[in-house]
Amino acid sequence: MSALIEGIRKNNFLVIGRAGMDFVPHPAGTKTEEASDFISGLGGSSANIAAGICKFGGKATLVTAVSDDSIGRYCVNQLKHYGVETKHVRPVGGEFRNSLAVYESRVEDHQTVIYRNGAADFQMDIEDIDAVDYSAYGALITAGTVFAAEPSRAATFRAFEHARKAGLPIIFDIDYRPYSWPSPKVAEDILSRAGALCDMIVGNDEEFGFMAGGIDKGIAKARELAENTASIVIYKMGEKGALTFAGGEEMRTGIYPVEALKPTGAGDSFMAGLMASLADRHELRESLMRGSACASIVVAKPGCAPAMPNAEQLQNFLETHPGPTAV
Repeated sequence: MSALIEGIRKNNFLVIGRAGMDFVPHPAGTKTEEASDFISGLGGSSANIAAGICKFGGKATLVTAVSDDSIGRYCVNQLKHYGVETKHVRPVGGEFRNSLAVYESRVEDHQTVIYRNGAADFQMDIEDIDAVDYSAYGALITAGTVFAAEPSRAATFRAFEHARKAGLPIIFDIDYRPYSWPSPKVAEDILSRAGALCDMIVGNDEEFGFMAGGIDKGIAKARELAENTASIVIYKMGEKGALTFAGGEEMRTGIYPVEALKPTGAGDSFMAGLMASLADRHELRESLMRGSACASIVVAKPGCAPAMPNAEQLQNFLETHPGPTAV
């Protein structure tokens, strides 16, 4: 585990995966089909994680492809706004387009619509990966969608090889999105292969269950990964908190209850808060709780990257919130 934590403490992350645009009906509570106004924002799990890390004062470089049009340039400008390094974000022409997520700031009858036909980020290739100086970073982070199609899949596995040679720990958010994959069987095989190569794995109960071939087998899968390959495995269970496997021990942590405005963005914010807290030398349990607090902050506000806290906002939340649930 020491090599993993040492890499994270360098607070300089190479993040691989998509950047997209979010459209959110305004004001909060508005149904998409009844909206006349929308708020735009940065989207895409990897881009959100990178932005969240930068809001805490860390460094993050994103490797991806974006469409060579105004939407792709919007995403690049948003990344720069948050301080994310974009030198490895490549524009691609033709009919490839950036992903678009239209989601509502409401919990009841919540609707999220994702447009990912001909996704530009899937055009990230081995040349993009080979152009990176891996020795410049402390850790590599990626989310599972990068493995859903070629050439992005092969490119990311190539990045894992480069990371291993450079001594970078690999941090993996399973982030299973069925609509991106050709079939559940392909997803199960590829995500399991990727997970076996990683030092830290984060996923929810459904995602681990999916990798294991059944929701009832998810905890066993997480435990198996922790015993055989990964140093830290975090098994998230929604309102029931999380179960973390690390150093041969199992740790239960709760959540910070809030009145949720929407169900989206929690996972990205959790990862960013967890990385920032470990980089700031907080112990693992405290870092998990700080990540949980970040997740709660985001679900209580519109948007994802715009809703992610900085260090001052997180500290204010921790000081004013009654406290986490018991485990």
